[in-house]
Amino acid sequence: MTTAMRSSKLFTRGLLSRGLSLSCAARILLRTPSRSAQLSTAAAPVRKLGQPTHETHPHLLKAGEVTPGITAIEYALRRSQLAASLPEGGIAVIPSSIIKYRSGPVFYEFHQDPDFFYLTGFLEPESVAVIEKTGPEGEHTFHLFVRGKEAHAELWEGSRTGIEGAMEVFNADKAYDVDHLQYHISPIIQAAKTVYVDVPSQSQSQHTVFFGATKGTTLISALEGKRTQPLKPAMHRLRITKSGAEATVMRKAGKMSGRAYNKAMAQDFLTEKDLASYLEYEFKAGGCDGSAYVPVVAGGENALTIHYTNNNNILRDGDLVLVDAGGHYGGYVTDITRTWPVSGRFTAAQKDLYNAVLTVQRNCVKLCRADAGLSLDEIHHVAEDGLRQELLRLGFDLSGNALGNVLFPHHVGHYVGVDLHDCGTYGRRAPLTAGQVITVEPGVYVPNNSRWPKHFRGMGIRIEDSVYVGEENPIVLSVEAVKEVDDIEALREE
Repeated sequence: MTTAMRSSKLFTRGLLSRGLSLSCAARILLRTPSRSAQLSTAAAPVRKLGQPTHETHPHLLKAGEVTPGITAIEYALRRSQLAASLPEGGIAVIPSSIIKYRSGPVFYEFHQDPDFFYLTGFLEPESVAVIEKTGPEGEHTFHLFVRGKEAHAELWEGSRTGIEGAMEVFNADKAYDVDHLQYHISPIIQAAKTVYVDVPSQSQSQHTVFFGATKGTTLISALEGKRTQPLKPAMHRLRITKSGAEATVMRKAGKMSGRAYNKAMAQDFLTEKDLASYLEYEFKAGGCDGSAYVPVVAGGENALTIHYTNNNNILRDGDLVLVDAGGHYGGYVTDITRTWPVSGRFTAAQKDLYNAVLTVQRNCVKLCRADAGLSLDEIHHVAEDGLRQELLRLGFDLSGNALGNVLFPHHVGHYVGVDLHDCGTYGRRAPLTAGQVITVEPGVYVPNNSRWPKHFRGMGIRIEDSVYVGEENPIVLSVEAVKEVDDIEALREE
């Protein structure tokens, strides 16, 4: 049996495990031929598209992958799963993100809409995907509206994929120039019984070209009089469980991010800015695409502000520094927090409070498995009970709900994936299931006033890992980032 045949059999098995029929699985495999296989028999030069491909960037993408670690077949599977979840006659309309501008022609770094990315892997702005259900078992027509090829624009902005590339590489059944959006999308929408689309609020619409004053007027008018339903809940139900390929990508992001943390903990920094800049560099140098979010680098009492992002103060010996940062890779993020002494060695009081938080964090991580039957909310209660016991032992007065109101004011965790706070509509009450990825991040933040034990005042400690929920055991995706006191101190000594 050839490698290609074996891969097809394994992937067919994976499609069937997702609840799709054999005929539907076969259609997905047939509709997603390997572009590299096509090109290997052709003499035509490799075309540059609007994003890396295996042919142009073999150091980034393997054959068959659309984005790092995720194949064209997996993207097709996701679209089939969405179609299978829609009612008869239903369609889903998913606009991409647009380029946002700081001022004049100065733009922010582009970030693709998470749902659009999840279904297409297409990384260009000003695009629209339409999934039109055509059968009960995931059969569908995939329409993709993209920017057309335009020599002058590409001279300034780089290559575009164009209509032909949208069909050839991204497996659109039908592709169109987005400038003709209304002409092509109106009959698709009018033929549908129900349209699933996330229409932004009036205040948001000015920032969304497809619902704003230009192309948006065509989409708004096309939806007029149609029964619409929000798409996000259906998308979040799909995205909440990660495939094996997604878990592998997230593990890689966690590994590279964790190693960057270790290098940072081994260094001596004068300012928060120095430390933040070093981490940003190490995330990229280690293989990540960049920082997943604006980092928190909080020395001393700055750590008492949960989302402190000024990162502009001096780091002082004797203080702790709390760092909440992570890299993103292949469209997926990792979320890590570590707290360590600026000097490299914990004081006795710092060690006591740090180990209290670490004990609770380790106990909560152990519960991140499907057979425990616990939800994120229930694990939060476990964290609260654990911190209460630890802090009472250390002499804290916890009367008047001091724990929840002051010392530990945030939730112990959230889902993570394509988004940092992933799948927000899914909620935290459902029991965790295998394949979900969550954060576990207990913390203690002690105000500098006389109510609290003197030797702990002004300390802020949080310890956070990204954790894959297994059936019987959790897998810590950020395990490379050390968190034991002895390991942290040893890094500086080395």
